[in-house]
Amino acid sequence: MSWSQSTFTLSPRTRGCYLITDEIVQNLPELQEYKAGLVNLFMQHTSAALTLNENWDSDVRLDMTDSLEKIAPESWSFRHDAEGSDDMPAHIKSSLIGASITIPIKGGRLATGTWQGVWLCEFRRMRHSRKVVATIQGEKLK
Repeated sequence: MSWSQSTFTLSPRTRGCYLITDEIVQNLPELQEYKAGLVNLFMQHTSAALTLNENWDSDVRLDMTDSLEKIAPESWSFRHDAEGSDDMPAHIKSSLIGASITIPIKGGRLATGTWQGVWLCEFRRMRHSRKVVATIQGEKLK
């Protein structure tokens, strides 16, 4: 059993849901060394999230963004607004979606389903760079 851990920064993005599977794989070339295992991706931020969802139809990402806006709209009056009116809604959405995901590795690749992709859900209006800690555990290829 072997372990690997690295931290990388995602490209800055504004509010929305983005398919980032390719960016994840590009930042983790060591995935190719693993026969089988797991990769945990942990977002080091409280106003963005990671999830697995539809990887084909971009309308799903737009609908998700719209739906999350209805769950925690910026128009509500929140006590916590230290960084602006989108601050607290971003924290709520981040908690609902989650800070991490775990994906199986099979044959040096992410073992996602046919229609699954890794999403970054960015909940702030202004562009932010987001750091991800990737921890891999598994059996390396011989």
